[in-house]
Amino acid sequence: MYSIYNPEAETMPKDRLRELQSERLVRTVKRVYENVPAYRKKFDEAGVRPEDIKSIEDLTKLPFTYKQDLRDNYPYGLFAVPMDDIVRIHASSGTTGKQTVVGYTRNDLKVWGEVMARTIGAGGITNKDIGHISYGYGLFTGGLGGHIGSETIGCATIPASTGNTARQVTILLDFKPTFLLCTPSYALTLAEYMAEHGITREQLSLKCGFFGAEPWTRGMQQDIENRLGIECFDIYGLSEIIGPGVAYECQAHEGLHVAEDHFILEVIDPSTGKPVPDGERGELVFTCITKEALPLIRYRTHDVGYIIPEPCKCGRTHARISKLLGRTDDMLIIRGVNVFPSQIESVLTSLEGIAPHYQLLVDRVNNRDSLTVLVEMTEENFTDEVRKIEAMAVKVRREIENVLGISVDVRLVAPKTITRFEGKAVRIIDKRKLRE
Repeated sequence: MYSIYNPEAETMPKDRLRELQSERLVRTVKRVYENVPAYRKKFDEAGVRPEDIKSIEDLTKLPFTYKQDLRDNYPYGLFAVPMDDIVRIHASSGTTGKQTVVGYTRNDLKVWGEVMARTIGAGGITNKDIGHISYGYGLFTGGLGGHIGSETIGCATIPASTGNTARQVTILLDFKPTFLLCTPSYALTLAEYMAEHGITREQLSLKCGFFGAEPWTRGMQQDIENRLGIECFDIYGLSEIIGPGVAYECQAHEGLHVAEDHFILEVIDPSTGKPVPDGERGELVFTCITKEALPLIRYRTHDVGYIIPEPCKCGRTHARISKLLGRTDDMLIIRGVNVFPSQIESVLTSLEGIAPHYQLLVDRVNNRDSLTVLVEMTEENFTDEVRKIEAMAVKVRREIENVLGISVDVRLVAPKTITRFEGKAVRIIDKRKLRE
């Protein structure tokens, strides 16, 4: 029996779901046209009027929205309600340009609580559970997103936030939370600290964890499950759409369910903007149809995935997407070959003696791109015997090259050499960009 927080919404018949999406899309398009000058200009330039949108079938008539649109209208230019109606402001942690600012009305927070309750509820969580939230609290949406979902269900909620791993582990031991929310890389940091201090997974009360905010593979998921003794669930979201809770993994562990009654999903060819068939990888695009403050239309996420066409055995009727396969803008092009960090991570997590901590160093020497993969060895396999290290590096390099189809350099480093991050892990150092 699969746990479903809101069966009426999550198992809605497909025909009724399409009707609801159409009704909400029509209302949203009319509202943004009337209340957001930037959207009115964008629609007019595309030659589309609100009355042209009669159902979800007309969605592709609408222009795309890009992150640059939010920066061009910084900070509040895309808000569709007066500031008097805004009760919360978040902003994304971009590394270049202006931050993307998002706002929430009281009803938006209610919607966020609902989709995050579905996310956590999909793991079997009820109001009898205790939640430990180790995402950052602040402008980043992770901490308060997890928090609002936990409280919506009625859980006792611990706002641990990030930092001070020793204190976090003490809370996990003493407060006895039953579920954890954080980035997958920080879950491994917690597991490492426990191992270093002789703390076993049996001493914890955790039964499951909900991890997101960075790409991670099945191999990394299995590593977390083995180390912490929990069931792992993937969660997906982005601040521009609502934050975490846009899509979530159920107990069948066969993809992530999109909350389609709140967000319309498209998967497009990033080079042409045209929809791709179900099962074919492409860029994820979302349209908000219940958001009041910032209802984005056909927002290009740059996240790469695909729609899983088969029905899920959990009984949910909403579309499922694959685990993220990378990003169109974070994708590396090495000597003409597209490389996603998740491809390399999948290789590393399948090899014995290799820790799931790595960095990709990209450089250009004599007009030739090079890719160096820094990989940590595990404590058990760490050695100062050069011959053994070289043999292991050759094995890792061969496996990566079989997947990528290009030559790479592999450098094995000592355990805990690569910097740990309490937020999103920094996987790529592209020196080509630094020299531009």
